[in-house]
Amino acid sequence: MSEVAKKLLVGVAATGVCLSMLSGLAFAAAAEEDKPTANLTVGAYSQYIWRGFELSKDSVVVQPSMTVAYKGFSANLWGNLDTNNNQYATTAADETNKWNETDMTLAYGWDMGPVAFSVGYIYYALNPSNDTQEFFASAALNTLLKPTLTVYRDTDSAPGWYTTLGVSHSFPVKDDITLDLGAQVSYLKASASSPYKEADGSKYSNFHDGVVSVGLTVPVNKYITVAPKVSYSFPLSNDAKDLLNSTSLDTFGKADNSFVYGGVSVSMAF
Repeated sequence: MSEVAKKLLVGVAATGVCLSMLSGLAFAAAAEEDKPTANLTVGAYSQYIWRGFELSKDSVVVQPSMTVAYKGFSANLWGNLDTNNNQYATTAADETNKWNETDMTLAYGWDMGPVAFSVGYIYYALNPSNDTQEFFASAALNTLLKPTLTVYRDTDSAPGWYTTLGVSHSFPVKDDITLDLGAQVSYLKASASSPYKEADGSKYSNFHDGVVSVGLTVPVNKYITVAPKVSYSFPLSNDAKDLLNSTSLDTFGKADNSFVYGGVSVSMAF
């Protein structure tokens, strides 16, 4: 695999009768809001696709995640374990080290009227690719389809801007079970020093990847939720096709730029 392809493997959020009784309930509610929350999630998926890039092939990936939040602040640790990472291993040590990514995200979120804002920082610890880091800002409108605009700025190994616009909606199915639909499009504007390049070697700037997904949220009890999900990722431009093909973990010389993948996650909230 070329050095550019290696670098491109570098490679994105869950918390009333008499006057005296009402006062007591209000106090309890305030105390409840002040308590920190935690969420532990483990997902198993057929493939790891990130921003349209194929980061695994013909193997199950296991992705644990832990988030702690308090008064709008949150910290998250996320990881990827590839059960068969030989496609992009460059040494024997890489082949035995199936844990190939650990991300740390620090964020702060707040509401202003119908808009929910968040800002944050992500550090990507990657193996065997170079580590990188990003800052991001997001705004979500609390209305039908919950349109959400997010801008990421990589300042390290793959400098540039990655902007997404997504919509989502959940439909009640039975009891607390919901059918969850989502769609997202993106634009990637790479800096001159970024490994993302056009076919002619110039810096990459174009509509990049789109994703549509369908899933279920199935609460098992007060603390545990199961969520199966299937997604389809595809390029939004010819330049995106070329870039995604160039980084594809191809089999028998066949490069891919669109992917159907899915799996299931189990979450425990505290």
